[in-house]
Formats: sequence, structure tokens, C-alpha cells
Amino acid sequence: MGRVFTWDAISIGEGTPIHDPWLTMAAIAMRTERVRIGAILTPPSRRRPWKLARETMTLDRLSKGRLVLPVGLGTLDDSAFGNVREPTEARTRAEMLDESLEILIGLWSGEPYSHQGRHYRFGPMTFRPTPVQRPRIPIWVAAAWPRERSMRRAIRWDGMLVQVHDESGKGREVTSNDVRAIAEHAAQERAAARLDGPWDIVVEGSTPADDSAAAAAEARRWADAGATWRLESDWSAPSLDAVRRRITAGPPA
Repeated sequence: MGRVFTWDAISIGEGTPIHDPWLTMAAIAMRTERVRIGAILTPPSRRRPWKLARETMTLDRLSKGRLVLPVGLGTLDDSAFGNVREPTEARTRAEMLDESLEILIGLWSGEPYSHQGRHYRFGPMTFRPTPVQRPRIPIWVAAAWPRERSMRRAIRWDGMLVQVHDESGKGREVTSNDVRAIAEHAAQERAAARLDGPWDIVVEGSTPADDSAAAAAEARRWADAGATWRLESDWSAPSLDAVRRRITAGPPA
């Protein structure tokens, strides 16, 4: 099963066209039958978690259980946060992320749920219907290797959107050795915490549309290191024709 992702942003650059991710994914869900869908990524700190619970439940049912929810703090230098008076401090966003995930699970359960946290407080509510997927809609968390707190959050859930920081705390390019180390660390930590079930390691990059052997070799290199998903993601602002050629060529196999 393949995956098709859109993005969740307020604004990116002056005049850059952006469409609402939930309406976009609803349209994709209605025109497809097998691909998983999601938005990379949704920062819960700029969404009301109860509204996010309704949106995700509705889309999971509309797609018959094909939604995945990638979450994270959001780009820390994204001026859209500050411009609309959303929190910009990383620690605050992290606290709101953790509380939001607790709220999502509680409301997705279909049972009475209340919450009393630092950022969100409400009395008992019962949200129905529930999502199609059980035990829950899969949640991927953007995390920075090898930062302990960041990794601990991702390991609790269903997968990790891989980022890597150097010793100074700055982001750097992800390597297959990083992925191998992440896979080993996650396996140990999840076993110690008695967390069962699959755990996805998600990396991204680009492969040539006109060289299937090279594309397959690149995909195999990441799979051998432990990645379970590799997203075709070209950040060089490719043309629409280039994107169509890559889609037509199909995934590396």
C-alpha cells in the first residue's frame, strides 16, 4: 500500500499557493481506494485538539481506515505561528503536543473523557463515532536523533519522522547509519517498555524517474538500514510535469 501526503501550513513565502489539508485529503480519499493519506506534518499546538479529533475521525471513516497522523512541533522559524499569535517557544509547543496526543486518544475511544492539563482543561465529553482503525489512527512523531526527550516521545507512538541533530543541536542530513542506530535503539526501548506492534521509521528523499535500477538501489539502501517508509520528497521546487513523471514511473521496487 502506498501513501500520498499533503502539507499542513498557514503560509509559506509570499503568495505561495496552499490549500487546506483536510479538504485536500478528503478529496483524495474519495478518489482512491488503497493509498494511505496524511499531512506532513500537523503541529497540534496551532490546532484545538478536540477539533483535530473530529477531523481525523471523520477522515479515517471517509477513507475506510487509511489515515495516518504525522505530528510534531512545527518549523521553529515559521513566521506564520507568531504572525497569528500562536506559541513560538519550542518547550511550550512540546507540552501542547504531548497533551494533544493524550486528548486525541481519549476522545477517539468513544468513552467519556475529561482532561485537566497545563494548556487544556475540559469536563467529560463523549465523541462518537470512533475511528475505523484500531487500536487507534497511527501517529508518527517528528523526532530528533539522538535527543533523549524527543526520541522518548516518538517511541511511545507508532512511528518516527526522522530528523538528526549534530552535537551542537543543529540539524544535519540523515544517513543510513543514523537510521540503523535509531532502529536498534527503538527496538530496545520498546521491548523494555513492553510496547507491541509495528513501529515505522520514515525517511524522505528523491529518486530518479528515468532510472528504475538506481531508484530501487536507493530505496533498498534505506530499507536495509531499517527504514520502513521512504517518502519521495523533492524540496528543489520541481515543476508539475516533473512530479507527474515521478508518479507515473511508480515507486522504486
